[in-house]
Amino acid sequence: MSEDMNQIEVKNFETGDRVKGQVTKVEEKQVIVNIENSKLDGIIPISELSSLHIEKAEDAVKEGDELDLEVLKVEEEALILSKRKVDAEKAWDELQAKFESGEVFEAEVKDVVKGGLVVDLGVRGFVPASLVEAHFVEDFSDYKGKDLTFKIVEFDKEKNRLILSHRAVVEQEQSKKKQSLLESLEPGQVLEGTVQRITDFGAFVDIGGVDGLVHISQLSHEHVEKPSDVVQEGEKVKVKILSVDSDNERISLSIKETLPGPWADIEEKAPKGSTLEGVVRRLVSYGAFIEVFPGVEGLVHISQISNRHIGTPHEVLQEGQEVKVKVLDVNKADERLSLSMKEFEPKEELDVSDYQLPEEAKGFQLGEMIGDKLKNLKQ
Repeated sequence: MSEDMNQIEVKNFETGDRVKGQVTKVEEKQVIVNIENSKLDGIIPISELSSLHIEKAEDAVKEGDELDLEVLKVEEEALILSKRKVDAEKAWDELQAKFESGEVFEAEVKDVVKGGLVVDLGVRGFVPASLVEAHFVEDFSDYKGKDLTFKIVEFDKEKNRLILSHRAVVEQEQSKKKQSLLESLEPGQVLEGTVQRITDFGAFVDIGGVDGLVHISQLSHEHVEKPSDVVQEGEKVKVKILSVDSDNERISLSIKETLPGPWADIEEKAPKGSTLEGVVRRLVSYGAFIEVFPGVEGLVHISQISNRHIGTPHEVLQEGQEVKVKVLDVNKADERLSLSMKEFEPKEELDVSDYQLPEEAKGFQLGEMIGDKLKNLKQ
């Protein structure tokens, strides 16, 4: 009777049938399950437990687990079953929906292999090394067992191809954060940032997830030949926002405007009456502009250039010439400095030997001659 019952039950199952079973025993390379409404045992080979390679059956299931299974083969004493095929069928439907909607989901990294990461989503998902992070990662060994967020970037059920990207999620989050930050920035704000990259025309500074450009002209109050002379990559700097273009994600910054101006303590550096050394920067019809400190120029009016009359400053000065000047007046509010040069002009000495006395005056002292003249005047 028992055999008849078994035969009846066996005939009721065909390859491809879906059944439910409970795990009753977990062996190293297979799992035994009790099939619902059947007296036949079910056997799940280790290769049919997961879409991933596993060393032991216990890595995939444990005793008491309720499983949805597919009949692979009907044998006289048992059914050969697959958990992997049922999981995969369900997974492909769910994954297709995720792919079409662009959904971001979390999953555990099951393995690290050459070229990337492996994720079990009911089917094997692969994350190429280039799609793991937005930055270069040399060693992925720490990623095994780690939960990450993913998006599906390639989906092909026919070829059993599922490509995932964590980098896409990271970049999407960075983009949202960047846009939010751009909208919160306003010209005039002073922030702290980090120098990310130096170019010939300036430095790019990260101000919390978005980079702004400090043009070479905005690095310092002094003339800058190379940005690397003033800032270094990784350096923390204070910057002022000059302008924000949210549409093109461009931010103009200034380090110069966060620093004390060259005129800040001019009254202490150049008090009235003091003597300074400077360089002729510009010559104009009414005088010469002399740079006495980086970013500070003062005017030597044409009348203060020489003790003798000159038509133009070009007669005695040239651009780039080093000169000594005296401070006549300081006006910090208007950033004006009045200077003079003429008292430092070399004096022309009178050569007495060149002065010829009249013949009749020879042999007389000059004082005697003047004395005689004075006597005559008095008469």
